[in-house]
Amino acid sequence: MLLMLDLATYNTGEPVRLRDVAKRQQISEKYLEQIISLLNKAGFVRSIRGPQGGYMLKKPPEQYTVGMILRQTEGSLAPVVYDDANSNEREFVTARIWTQLEEAINNVVDHITLKDMLEWQEEQINQYII
Repeated sequence: MLLMLDLATYNTGEPVRLRDVAKRQQISEKYLEQIISLLNKAGFVRSIRGPQGGYMLKKPPEQYTVGMILRQTEGSLAPVVYDDANSNEREFVTARIWTQLEEAINNVVDHITLKDMLEWQEEQINQYII
């Protein structure tokens, strides 16, 4: 998530280098390489090769939801996965709780965009500038 937010924040029309993202976000460059690979395959980012190369968002920030990004990088957002065929009555009751929790999580992350996060970040910065 921080990688996409960083790419959106530093979206100046020039590619952003992973080395710079790693430094700003204090995240391993090796780890970012793994994440960027997933995002690139999903068509979320564009790779630009060469000495001035790096990565850029393919679409405007408002077209990416937190849910899209998390599902691409983390997989399912379900807190628990149940096998209905092997569940007993008590597991069914608790499964309803986990299902409602999953629906609540999806409702939140699918309605927050990268643009929203940029705006929140700007609000946070402006809060400290007086």
